[in-house]
Amino acid sequence: MTEFLDYSDPQQRPRFTGLATFFRLPYVEDFEASPPDIGLIGVPYDGGVTNRPGPRHGPREVRNQSSLIRRVNQATGAAPFAAATVSDIGDAWVKRPFDLTAAHAEIEDFYARVHAAGIRPLTCGGDHSVTLPILRAIAKDGPLGMIHIDAHCDTGDDYLGSRFHHGAPFKIAVDEGLLDPAKVVQIGIRGTLFAPEMWAFSYASGMRVMKIEEVEERGWRACIEEAVGIVGSAPAYVSFDIDSLDPAFAPGTGTPEAGGLTMREAQGMVRALAALDIRGADMVEVSPPYDVGGITALNGATIMFELLCAMTGGRSA
Repeated sequence: MTEFLDYSDPQQRPRFTGLATFFRLPYVEDFEASPPDIGLIGVPYDGGVTNRPGPRHGPREVRNQSSLIRRVNQATGAAPFAAATVSDIGDAWVKRPFDLTAAHAEIEDFYARVHAAGIRPLTCGGDHSVTLPILRAIAKDGPLGMIHIDAHCDTGDDYLGSRFHHGAPFKIAVDEGLLDPAKVVQIGIRGTLFAPEMWAFSYASGMRVMKIEEVEERGWRACIEEAVGIVGSAPAYVSFDIDSLDPAFAPGTGTPEAGGLTMREAQGMVRALAALDIRGADMVEVSPPYDVGGITALNGATIMFELLCAMTGGRSA
């Protein structure tokens, strides 16, 4: 039975055919001519990593694995490609990758164009430092709330001579007025520390930090319900670091931490974000050189699909 398939639609052709774009969507680099509602963007940059490199290769492999994903979310009924116009609008690739500050400026310039065109970005990193220039572009009109799902708070400061790295974007974002820390929730935090005060900024600034132990003890549903209540009706950003998942589900990442979220927990939490006013989102830190059988890239693509469903309000059309 193939009557439900329309082979004129590339998304409904066999999934091993065609060129790899995010979710087999149209690839439209000239996005300003006819801007989609939501633009899927790769940021192949990992100049901010502090441990294992490789996320620069993330967007290409996540695009490849995303070809496995179909059009409808079976769990929720959401059909994001029917609810909004969505395109793969290419990569915010960097001409000066060896100069981190200049690289961030290039990424910011790209997202400034995206924002000016009225496109909401859904990004595949790249390392987590790329979220800072994205926020600089889309939060110029006022600070955003944020749901941040991660093993690490990423509110550090100077490390090996630089403030700009993947362990510090959200402290800088608060310092620059891009995030309202009272409406920031960080979920899944775990692992070892260099010092007890390593993430002190998160607590001192008023962010709500939910360690993995709290998620386990209270349950992910209670935690995400509280998180959504904290952000409320404020414009929001969602940042999902793939290392929030247990390494069993995401071995291909630069800073893995044992004892993390399952994919079922992560999917459930992202689905609950459909009630928020999401102005942009990202999934970062997939490092294909450390992956096993493409599992991390597949899970990253799956999270991007769930984020896309949330950004369209979980609607079927």
